[in-house]
Amino acid sequence: MRFVDECVVRVEAGGGGDGCASFRREAFVQFGGPSGGDGGAGASVVFVGDEGKNSLLDLQHTRVVRAPKGENGRGSDMYGRGGENTFVRVPVGTIVKNAETEEVIGELLAHDEQLIVARGGLGGRGNKHFSTPTDRAPRKFEPGTAGEVLDVRLELRVLADVGLLGFPNVGKSTFIAAVSRARPKIADYPFTTLVPQLGVVKLDDWVGASPGDTFVVADIPGLIPGASEGAGLGIRFLKHVDRSRVLLHLVSLDFDEDREPLTDYDAVRRELALFDQELARRPEIVALSKADITEVREAYEELKAAFAARNIKLHLISSATREGIKPVIEELRAILSGRTDEFGD
Repeated sequence: MRFVDECVVRVEAGGGGDGCASFRREAFVQFGGPSGGDGGAGASVVFVGDEGKNSLLDLQHTRVVRAPKGENGRGSDMYGRGGENTFVRVPVGTIVKNAETEEVIGELLAHDEQLIVARGGLGGRGNKHFSTPTDRAPRKFEPGTAGEVLDVRLELRVLADVGLLGFPNVGKSTFIAAVSRARPKIADYPFTTLVPQLGVVKLDDWVGASPGDTFVVADIPGLIPGASEGAGLGIRFLKHVDRSRVLLHLVSLDFDEDREPLTDYDAVRRELALFDQELARRPEIVALSKADITEVREAYEELKAAFAARNIKLHLISSATREGIKPVIEELRAILSGRTDEFGD
C-alpha cells in the first residue's frame, strides 16, 4: 500500500432545512392557526481516529466530503428530519488544519476519538413561532442556515515513544527488525526506508518486565544535510519524530563515503535544531551500530572517547548478533518511565 501522510480535502457540512409557513385545515375550524414545522439541522462532517489505518491514501483523491442537508419543515406541525453526520475515519496521529490559515482545528490521538471539522447549519423556524396577539396568521418563516465549508489539510504524524535517527544506511531498519516484529525492507543502499515503520518492543523479551509492557519505536527514512529545508526526503519525514518522547540516534562507519560518525552526528543534530528546537532538546541515546564488523569494533574506543569529550555516552550495538541491545532497551525504558538517574557514564 502506498504511504500518504498529507492531503487537502474540501469538507462541506449540510445546510439546515427551511421552516414552513402553513395553517391548520380542519373540519369545523374556521380560522386554523399557524402550523408550520421547523426545518431539520444540517449534518456535520466528523473525523474519527482509527488505529487500524496507517495512511491517508483513502482521502488523497477525494475532492469533497459532503454531509447531507436537513429536511424542510412541513405543515401540521411536522418538523424536518436532521441530516445524519458524515464520519470520515483517518489514522490515529492525524492533525487537521485549516488549509487557508494553517490554523490547527484539532488532532486525533486515540482510537475512535472524534473531531467535528465542519458543523451543519441550523434548521429554520416555522411560522407558528411568529404568531402574536396582533398577527395570528403570520406567513413569516426562517430559512435554514448554511453549513460550514472549508478546505482542510490533513497531516499524519506517527505516534511512537522512541524515534530512530541517523544517516541513511546506518542500520535503523535492521535495529527495528531486531527488537520488534516489524519487518521493514532492509538493503545495503541509502534510502531503503521510504516510509515510516513502527515496531512494538515487548519489554519482557529483553528485560525483566510484566507481560504486556511495551513501547513503540518509529524508524524514519535517513536524514542528510539540508533535510530541514527539504533535501532528500527532508521535512516530509522529520515531522514523524515530532511526537517521540526519546530519540535513539544511530551512527556507524561508512566505508564508501567520505564521512565520519561524529560529523554525521553533528549534521543530524543540526537538522533537528533547525526543524524544531524543542524536538532537539528531547532525551537522546547514541549508539554505534554494526559492531559485528571488525573495523567498526576497532574504531569504537576512539569514537567513545570523542563522544565522551562532549558528555555523550556512546553505546556499541549489533542488530545482527543482538550485542549491546539489551542495555539500550533498559536505558530507553528508564527514560520513558522517568527513571533517568539509573544510568550514568
